[in-house]
Amino acid sequence: MTLLDPKARSERGQEQLETRLAKSAAEPETLYQSSWRDYIFAEVWTRGGLDLRARYLISIATASEKGVMSERLCDYVRGALATNELSQLELREAALHCAIYGGWDSGAAVDQAITRAVEELGLTQEGFEPIRAEAWDPQVRLQEGAAEFHNVMTFGGPPPVAPYFEGGILNFVFGEAWHRPGLDQRSRRWLTLVGVANSSAETPIRTHIYGAMASGNASYEEMNEFVLQYAVHAGWPRASYVQGVVFEMAEKVKKGLTWDGKPKE
Repeated sequence: MTLLDPKARSERGQEQLETRLAKSAAEPETLYQSSWRDYIFAEVWTRGGLDLRARYLISIATASEKGVMSERLCDYVRGALATNELSQLELREAALHCAIYGGWDSGAAVDQAITRAVEELGLTQEGFEPIRAEAWDPQVRLQEGAAEFHNVMTFGGPPPVAPYFEGGILNFVFGEAWHRPGLDQRSRRWLTLVGVANSSAETPIRTHIYGAMASGNASYEEMNEFVLQYAVHAGWPRASYVQGVVFEMAEKVKKGLTWDGKPKE
C-alpha cells in the first residue's frame, strides 16, 4: 500500500494554486480554503487526461455562469493569460462563446475579467476582428450555418422554421460564431459543454456530448475528466447527470449510432 503524505499534498496544492492563478496565496484560514488548495489544486488540476488549456476554459465558463465578474473568474482568466495557455484574442472569443451558451451576462463577466487581467499583468489591450467585415447574402449565411452545424455536431441541423432556428442557431451561432478563426473548435467545445450542462436541458446536453466525441474533439477519457473539472464549480449533482450522459453517448459513438440511437446513414 502506498501512503500519501498530507504535507506533500498541501505543498503541491499551494504551488499549483499560485502557478495556475498567477498570484500568491496565503495559508488557508478555514476548512473551505484548505479544500481549495489540498483537493482542487493538489488533486484535480494535477490529474492527467486533460490539458491545462481545457481546464482553464471549463473553469472560466463555469465560474461565469451567474453573469458576475467574481474574484474566482478573474483568477482563472489572469492565470490563463499569465501561463500563455490562452491569448487575449482567444479569451475575447471565449467571452462571445460564453455569451451564446450561457447568456450575454455571462459573456460580459468574462469580457470584464479579461480587461481587468490585462491591466493587472501590464499588457496592452488588443483589438478584435468584427463579427463580419463585409456584406453578405443572407441565404448564403444560412447555408454556411447548416454546413457548420453538421461539421460541429456530425448530424444535420434544424430547418429554419422559427426565428430561434433561422436567426439564432443557423444564422449566428453556427453561421458566424462557431467558425470564427480566433478560437479553435475543440476549445469552443469545452465552453459549449459547460453552457449546455448548466442549462439542464436534456437534448442539448445529449447532442453536444455526442458531438464532442463523434467529431473527435474529445476522447472518452477526456470527457470523463471534463465531468470532474465541471463538478468543481457546478456541483456533484449536476455533474452526476452529465457523467451518465457521457457513458451513454460513448456507447452510441462506439457502435456507430446517432445520438438518439438510430443507425447512421
